[in-house]
Parts: sequence; structure tokens; C-alpha cells
Amino acid sequence: MHVWAAVVVRWVLTLSPTAFRFTRSRWSCEAVAVVLREDFRVRVGRETVRLWLRADGLVWRRPRPTIRPKDPDRVVKLAALRALLKGLPADETAVFMDEVDVNLNPKVGCQWMRRGEQAAVETPGTNEKRYLAGRIHWRTGRVLLTEGRKKEGRGAALFCRHLDDLRRAFRHFKVIHVICDNAAFHKPDRSNAVKDYLKEWGHRVVLHYLPTYSPDCNPVERVWWRLHEAVTRNHRCRTMDDLLDLTFDWFASRTHVRIGTTVFGKSP
Repeated sequence: MHVWAAVVVRWVLTLSPTAFRFTRSRWSCEAVAVVLREDFRVRVGRETVRLWLRADGLVWRRPRPTIRPKDPDRVVKLAALRALLKGLPADETAVFMDEVDVNLNPKVGCQWMRRGEQAAVETPGTNEKRYLAGRIHWRTGRVLLTEGRKKEGRGAALFCRHLDDLRRAFRHFKVIHVICDNAAFHKPDRSNAVKDYLKEWGHRVVLHYLPTYSPDCNPVERVWWRLHEAVTRNHRCRTMDDLLDLTFDWFASRTHVRIGTTVFGKSP
């Protein structure tokens, strides 16, 4: 029977129930048991299926939504970035950067509460938002943040200030390669501020772009995920200043983050 356990694990991880003419979009233990019984004459109950799945390390949890890759040049662009990272000279370095929003209106996530009761998360009623620009250093995993100003959106002004912070933080490198997404305000042909900045500092700061619609390729996204899990979900801060203090205190205790990825491999 252990052979069927392995088969079931493969079904659940790689196939949809529709492949077995089952009118469901995701597997349940009952659905697996029905397919085994009706299509293969293997009589097991749903609890047995659940035990098989758990024995193989599977858990029932909410998946992470991702954007389906749409860039036709994705493979070529990623190959070029891998070559860049692999061949970095000693006097050059690379970072992955992105922006994140911190909201006074807390993100709601799981927490402990008594059975039969539902804990409440207080919201301020009127939300306040602040953006942070951040980067993670490819070689060391060191994180550097630039705080957005009050009422300043996610745009070229914050991006250029962050590039300036990078330039100063990495004075000992001849060239800093900045890998970021395709937001219009990251590109010199779409933003005069970025164009002017690179006209002055393009010999030291070089921009590279990930494939479009590919947040899964940016290691700094993991930093933002950890930030939301540790700080912004269910927070009890009354003011934006309190929330930012908590955010920067959290980062102060985590100045370096491991950034090995399936896309770019492990940093040297």
C-alpha cells in the first residue's frame, strides 16, 4: 500500500483533480479516496489518505499567490543576470532592491486566541502609509533601507535617494549593480529624475531589470514578507512614528538576511 501513498503524494503536488475528470479545482482527502476507489479499485478512507500525506511532510495551508510569468524574454534576461552575478569582479558589487509600503491600518494575520472566541485587531479608521526603499546585498545579505518622507509616494524621488544611500554605503566598490523591477520610475527613459541621476553617477551605479511580472525573482521580496509577518500584521501601534520605530528596531536586529534562491542560486 505504500506504493499508492507515493502515487497520491505525486497527484496532490503535480496534478489537478480535473485530470481524473473530477469536478474540483483542488484536492481533498475525500476526493483522493474517491479516485482511488472508483478508478483504481483501491479501497482506503480519507483518514488514511491524510496520514499518507502528513507522513510525507505535506501540510494543509494557504498557498502564496504569484503572478504568472508573461515576459517572453524571461529566460534570456535571467541568464544575463546570472552571468552578471557569477562574473562580478572584486571591485564591483550587486544588490537587489524594491520598495515596500508600511500601513498604520494593520494587515490581519493569524494569532493565538481562545477556542470559540475571535480576537479583534483595532484599526485607526483613517489609514496612513509610508514607503521604504530597501536593498539586499548579493554577497553578504546585508539590508539597507531608505525611509520615505511623509506623504511621499513610491516614486523616482525615493528611488534616487536610495541610490544615493547605496553609493555612499558602498564607497569602496568601483561599480554598484542595482537589480530592480520594471516600474516606470526605475527607468531613465521614463523618469527625468532617474535620467539626471544616472547622467551624474552612471559610472558608479548601473541599473539592471528583472523580467516583467516576476517578484519571485527578487530576493528582497522575502525580506518584505518577513517584515509583514513579524511587524505589520496585527500590530498595535497608535501612530506611524511608533510603527516605523518598531520596523527599524526589527531591522536593527536583522541587518543580514540569507538570500539563497532557486532562481539565482546561493550568493558567494
